Amino acid sequence: MVQPLGYFLSSEENGPNQMADYARMGEEAGFDQVLISDHYHPWTDRQGESPFVWSVIGAIAATTDLHVTTGVTCPTVRIHPAVIAQAAATSSLLLGGRFTLGLGSGEALNEHITGKRWPSGDVRLDMLEEAVEVIRKLWKGEFVTHRGRHYTVEQARIYSCPATPPPVYISGFGPQAIALAARIGDGYVNVAPQRDAIEKFRAEGGQGPAIGALKVCWGEDEAAARKLAHDVWKTTGVPGELNQELPLPRHFEQAADLVTEDMVAEAIACGPDPEVHAKAVEQHLEAGYDIVYVSQIGQDQAGFLKFFFKEVRPKLSL
Repeated sequence: MVQPLGYFLSSEENGPNQMADYARMGEEAGFDQVLISDHYHPWTDRQGESPFVWSVIGAIAATTDLHVTTGVTCPTVRIHPAVIAQAAATSSLLLGGRFTLGLGSGEALNEHITGKRWPSGDVRLDMLEEAVEVIRKLWKGEFVTHRGRHYTVEQARIYSCPATPPPVYISGFGPQAIALAARIGDGYVNVAPQRDAIEKFRAEGGQGPAIGALKVCWGEDEAAARKLAHDVWKTTGVPGELNQELPLPRHFEQAADLVTEDMVAEAIACGPDPEVHAKAVEQHLEAGYDIVYVSQIGQDQAGFLKFFFKEVRPKLSL
């Protein structure tokens, strides 16, 4: 049975050892699934981390029984989809099938690093669709030769391949991306309580779970929690296409200079009140998400986990 709650691990804030430790702590507290972000750069230098997600997944597989979903990987520019197919196949084997490959069209922040041109949005979606085609071909465990509009694969075979391929969930925010997610995905990923986006995914024929994610900042001192949330995640207030187009952390810092603490606190539940945190989770559930992953800002993960299961979880209408 799919559980409605999961733990969101932030690669932007935490190093590889911390991520593995927090995954174990999350499982011990009561979570049975984690969502893990995949970045080459953090959004800002203040966040300060960005480990290689596939190594971290290996560590989690070796030390927990959690289900792991990438949230999300870009298989188009920085890493060829044939390589992502192999990485995901290995991760699924290590996790005993408890793996979902979350994919998206990416951000210049992570994808520009090889010096390749950052494509326009419609081209990125076309690349994502072809990348998923390549990945699924390779998961059949047969030799694949593919010559498409964006990718070439020459006589490649994944020998270490799970008998049942992992599901592929697609991230999408605009109408075109949501329609693509409905067409090619086994599920849908978003990071805001947008009922209209989920309704469009379903109206376009989308099947499988819709998963959402939110950040919170629990702390016994609300003022300190608000300050921490603003300090680490003021990029929450960076609007629209800037998130896909800005190439460097310093650009996000510049774009977020006008984001106030009050603006961040409106978007992120902060402080010690369990009602505030429960309301934030309920907003995502009421929007139509089947699974909601919760991420605690800062390093007091142990305090957050205790608070969440003792004071927040009982208040949720699950």
